[in-house]
Amino acid sequence: MESLLTQAFNGLSLGSVLLLVALGLAFTFGLMNIINMAHGEFIMIGAYVTYIFEQAATHFFGTHADAVITWCFLLSIPAAFIIVGGIGMLIELGIVQFLYKRPLDTLLATWGLGLVLQQLARTIFGAPNVSVASPSWLNGSLVISMGLLLPYKRLFIMALALICVTTIYFYLYRSRSGRCLRAVMQNREIANCLGVRTRWVDSMTFAIGSGLAGIAGSSLTLIGPIGPTLGTNYLVDAFMVVVLGGVGRLSGTIIAAFVIGIADTIFEFTTTASLGKVLVLVLIIVFLQWKPTGLVNLSRTK
Repeated sequence: MESLLTQAFNGLSLGSVLLLVALGLAFTFGLMNIINMAHGEFIMIGAYVTYIFEQAATHFFGTHADAVITWCFLLSIPAAFIIVGGIGMLIELGIVQFLYKRPLDTLLATWGLGLVLQQLARTIFGAPNVSVASPSWLNGSLVISMGLLLPYKRLFIMALALICVTTIYFYLYRSRSGRCLRAVMQNREIANCLGVRTRWVDSMTFAIGSGLAGIAGSSLTLIGPIGPTLGTNYLVDAFMVVVLGGVGRLSGTIIAAFVIGIADTIFEFTTTASLGKVLVLVLIIVFLQWKPTGLVNLSRTK
């Protein structure tokens, strides 16, 4: 029973990580239908924002006191959202807005942009990976029993994912800006006739998706070292979550993240890590052959 509960927690934990990574892509790809190949680099920038906060605190305060580390880490999460969101808005205004009706060009442009951002990170921070100190209260595990330990870092990531999902839900379904966003994505022409500033909605949507990627990057600093290629390792998983969940559906993204996380954990536990990922990918391909629209479908008016 303890082994079963441990694997269940590992699956939920991995699902939470995948959810955080895929939330931003659910906006840019799911809602805007933009193939953003630089999404992984936005995640990487968010991780480096947390690293910069830690280095700045150490420089100005001259100490690694736990209180300083704690406040720097907590403040770096909203800072990553704002900074990466601002970068995303600039990219949307300077590049993406001219490519909305040319999806293949968008793919190539954002892929090239990702390479530029990776090289820029290598130039500024160096090629080797760096570590980010986490607050001491996130070290250790919650002891349920002798064979069931729940790491505090994983619990924090799960709580952060819950906060992000709740905030996005209230934004999309309980705010005027969210209603405008959904209206533009379902029928741009009618929304424009009703006075909705569609260009502003486009920029804000891309910025929100980029900012969510920054939050994901900050959370990934708790898992291991970060480097210029950090986000690339999660890019394929993020696309799998969005496509499996159903393009444009928040509920589908949530379900797909936990389905993939639990399935990946089960297959890796019963086989090997590499074979487990292959089996998950095969099952996703088979499922999409049966239901191409994903777990939850969104009907759009053209």
